[in-house]
Amino acid sequence: MDETSKEVHQHIDELVAREHALRAAQVGKGLDPEEQRELKHIEAQLDQAWDLLRQRNALAEQHENPDAATERPVGEVEGYLN
Repeated sequence: MDETSKEVHQHIDELVAREHALRAAQVGKGLDPEEQRELKHIEAQLDQAWDLLRQRNALAEQHENPDAATERPVGEVEGYLN
């Protein structure tokens, strides 16, 4: 795994940790509106980061430059099945 992919994976780990903290905090009380917005934003960022990592891995497997991968807009990543 190249350095940039490691950085993307580290970013994913950080987002997952925050997501877990928010979900743990909601047990028994729920999230306030700001926390709900943050959780939704984190979920979208996670989808983008995983998509970018998959792109980088696919390019590397094809012996192409993984740096050619680009972060796609949330709407594109979130709506890929539509």
